[in-house]
Amino acid sequence: QWQLVESGGGLVQPGGSLRLSCAASGFTLGDFVVAWFRQAPGKEQEGISCAGKDDGITYYADSVKGRFTVSRDGAKNTVFLQMDNLTPEDTAIYYCAVTSFIRITSDQKKCLSPYRYDAWGQGTQVAVSA
Repeated sequence: QWQLVESGGGLVQPGGSLRLSCAASGFTLGDFVVAWFRQAPGKEQEGISCAGKDDGITYYADSVKGRFTVSRDGAKNTVFLQMDNLTPEDTAIYYCAVTSFIRITSDQKKCLSPYRYDAWGQGTQVAVSA
């Protein structure tokens, strides 16, 4: 059974950091494009990053570029989202998702759109507040 589990969320002060994890079971995460999305109250879902399978491509939304970094650990079958210099605007539920449509990385807009993603985690809450 395919499963994605996010963890690492919590409450942090502005300017602080968190590292989210997305652990996969039942399949090899390295065979898929992996993306992170977030949903803030009253706002549309936002794609914030997507990382290609093995093409070296990683996209970030402008809202997080320079502050967030995605990395993979194949041995742990996990993808991480390092979030630095957090602001209250980063408060949201964060989800990871995967797609087998490897060529999605040829188009940044599609890569950061939720519509081609096959499996999703349950989300982890991030709250940034003083």
